[in-house]
Amino acid sequence: AGASAFAPLRHLPLHNNSCSSHFIYNFKMKLAVIATLAAGASAFAPTAQVSRSTALNAKKVGPKLQYVPCISTDDLPAPGSATSGVAGGLAICIAVDEKGSVFALGDKCPPVNQPLSFGKVVGGTIADPVLGTQFDLKTGEVVSWCPSGLGKLIGGIFDPVGVPVYPVQAKGKSVNVQVDVNYKANFEADYWSGILDAQGKSNGKYY
Repeated sequence: AGASAFAPLRHLPLHNNSCSSHFIYNFKMKLAVIATLAAGASAFAPTAQVSRSTALNAKKVGPKLQYVPCISTDDLPAPGSATSGVAGGLAICIAVDEKGSVFALGDKCPPVNQPLSFGKVVGGTIADPVLGTQFDLKTGEVVSWCPSGLGKLIGGIFDPVGVPVYPVQAKGKSVNVQVDVNYKANFEADYWSGILDAQGKSNGKYY
C-alpha cells in the first residue's frame, strides 16, 4: 500500500527548531553514522551459511498487521527532516516532507545499514546521510543509488535495494505505524532461543 501521509499533523507545533537542538542533532548523527559504518564493515566479509535445524527453534506464527504506537506527535521533526522510532520491535524512520506530510520507512539504509532517520527530506525523497542514496518517501524505492564520493566506492559492489514503507496515522497524541507485530518473533525463531536452564530447557518453563 506504500507509506501514507496524514495532513492534520502539518499544523502541529514543532519543538526542535532551535539552534542548540539542531547542533545536538547533527552531532549525534555524526557519531551514529561513524559507529554504524564501523559495524557495517562486517557486511563486506563473506559469511558461512548457518544451519538452523535445532529443535530449540521457536514455532513461527502467521503475519499480523496492526497499527502500533511509534512516537509521540510532540516528537515529530520539522518539515524536511526525520526522526527514529520503534514499532512492533522494528526500527522505523518517521519523515516529514516540506509540506508537513508524514511518512514511515524502515530505518536502515542499504547496503551498510546506517540510520535513514539522519537523512534530509527533499523533493519527495529522503537521502542516506553518508552514501547519498535517495529513497522515495511513498514507495521506498531507490531514486538515486550511492551518488556521493564514498557512495560510488561502496555502492558499486551492491545492487540497488530500497527500504520498506509502512502506513502511518495519527491517533490522539501518538503517531501509529502499521507493521507485522509477529515479524520480530518470527525472525528470532530462526535463531537459538536462549541459554539453557538447569533442566536443559531454553524457554524457562518447567516440566
